[in-house]
Amino acid sequence: MKPLRYYDVILAVFAAVLLISNLSATKLIAFGPIITDGGAILFPIAYIFGDVLTEVYGYKYARRAIWTAFGAMLLAVLAFTIVRYMPAASDYTDQAAFESVLGFFPRIVVASLAAFVVGSFVNSYILAKLKIRTKGKRLWLRLIGSTFVGELLDTVVFGLVAFAGILGAKDMVIFILVGWLFKTAVEIVLLPITYRVITFIKKGEGLDEYDKDTDFTPLKLKV
Repeated sequence: MKPLRYYDVILAVFAAVLLISNLSATKLIAFGPIITDGGAILFPIAYIFGDVLTEVYGYKYARRAIWTAFGAMLLAVLAFTIVRYMPAASDYTDQAAFESVLGFFPRIVVASLAAFVVGSFVNSYILAKLKIRTKGKRLWLRLIGSTFVGELLDTVVFGLVAFAGILGAKDMVIFILVGWLFKTAVEIVLLPITYRVITFIKKGEGLDEYDKDTDFTPLKLKV
């Protein structure tokens, strides 16, 4: 395969979106009875990048991007944990504030990574399979359909792991429903932009991958 012009850039932004979303997710936000986390503001963009990766480059390259972003998050939580437990300087007065935000970060990361891996692989798998079945037509169907299922699983796993024991049953249901519907709605609203981005990258790369003979095993990095 010829050198890829945009893959490394998309991969870098994809990983950055995941990291920033997880930092933002340490804060719960409420709009009246509606409860969600700060990560919901940016995280849906990660699924759009996942869609672009699968649609243009295929499942194998999307799989590599998912595991690369996963590794970046593990590195982040390791660094924050080490810094948290290192002795604070005598004139540093924000240790409690640091721990109240980033001390909760490891649980958020575990929840997010579990949710991210499950949701992203399901999203990529469904999109790749639908592309074959639709013979490359009805892009809107596979983009929305894959996100609809992937985001549902993502939100359920994240909510249960991150906020079990913090949110009551009613608030947990609201959290999951609102997060799922919001993330799916973002996909739908941004669909015209996603279309243009996919068209632009396909043209620039001269590539439109179909996963007809792909090994869909998640535990691989080789493309």
